[in-house]
Amino acid sequence: MARDEAAIGAVGTLLVATRGSAGPGEVLIKIRGGSEAYMAWSDKPLPRGATVLVVDFRGARAVDVIEWDDPLDNTRGEAI
Repeated sequence: MARDEAAIGAVGTLLVATRGSAGPGEVLIKIRGGSEAYMAWSDKPLPRGATVLVVDFRGARAVDVIEWDDPLDNTRGEAI
């Protein structure tokens, strides 16, 4: 299967928590002008609703993610 390079680097939100090595969750990412859901794998468990960054593509609509705190996101009321 061809790698989905467009998914790598995308930021998304976990719809279903990941369980680290015990199993995947599900992430919704904005891609190709819309939103798509992928199975999400992570090294450590991440909670539902967490913002994540896609760091690799596993194939068959599965990606590796890490927790992500966007340094340019000023919606939290923090001073720049």
